Amino acid sequence: MKIDRLIGILSILLQKDKVTAAELAEKFEVSRRTIVRDLEDLCKAGIPIAASQGRGGGISVMDGFKIDRTLLSSEEMKAILTGLQSLDSVSESNRYRRIMDKLDAENAVKTVGAGNSIIVDLSTWDKSAVSSKLEMIKSAIENCEKIGFIYYSPDRTERREIEPYRLVFQWSNWYVWGFCTKRNDYRMFKLTRMTELTVKENFVPRNIPDYSCDKLRHTKGEIAVKVRFDSSVKWRLVDEFGAENLAEEKDGSIFLDFTWSDVPSFFSYIAGFREAAEIIAPEEYRREFAELLEKMLNKYGK
Repeated sequence: MKIDRLIGILSILLQKDKVTAAELAEKFEVSRRTIVRDLEDLCKAGIPIAASQGRGGGISVMDGFKIDRTLLSSEEMKAILTGLQSLDSVSESNRYRRIMDKLDAENAVKTVGAGNSIIVDLSTWDKSAVSSKLEMIKSAIENCEKIGFIYYSPDRTERREIEPYRLVFQWSNWYVWGFCTKRNDYRMFKLTRMTELTVKENFVPRNIPDYSCDKLRHTKGEIAVKVRFDSSVKWRLVDEFGAENLAEEKDGSIFLDFTWSDVPSFFSYIAGFREAAEIIAPEEYRREFAELLEKMLNKYGK
């Protein structure tokens, strides 16, 4: 779009002393004549553009123009580029790369990769499993289109249809949050568990509630539990729940009250701690988990 190109040109002119029309044309993939017209539009908007011919010549903003020529500090630019680079790590299009190129007046993108202290990669081991879904869902959100898909959950596999409102990167995974027409409520769906994703008809946007994340809530909480953990797994509990939420006993054991999405996935989670976790309450979950362990023991032979 022209407005994007004008902003990009202005950003470059404010950060570089001089640039040629050929350089701008190559960067924005347009003709030199288009660049000349863009510069004329910037002049009409009150930005004094100067041009000089010959060796060392080029296009620049006139000296003395009363505007902060940096607009953004070096650290602020790095922060913006880091965020764009993280999105580019899961994007199948070159949208975010083009934005970075527009902002990259003095090789800032290379600076982010080489000198920045923060590197964010949001992609999964199999990038293709998520990237195409992100692009489809993002487009559906922008166009107010419903999406349909087959969803694999711990207790069932079924077709779902939602009005998508938010793409969320949380708990080291990508999710889509929206209004589920089957449950008549807001739900969160993990992208890697979705198959046969399709875009449906348009919908009228709702006045949606604010999205929030509770550290002690894996998804929309449906069960409440109390678990005692051995001190040997404290590192994992601090990583997943935060040190401020742990109640330690004198013997080093840790008690934690939290909510979980459903019983089967809760049992799978607790089993991952092996002998370092013990369900304390509710009593029915403790009993059911013991029965599950008994069945597993019988399968492998006592």
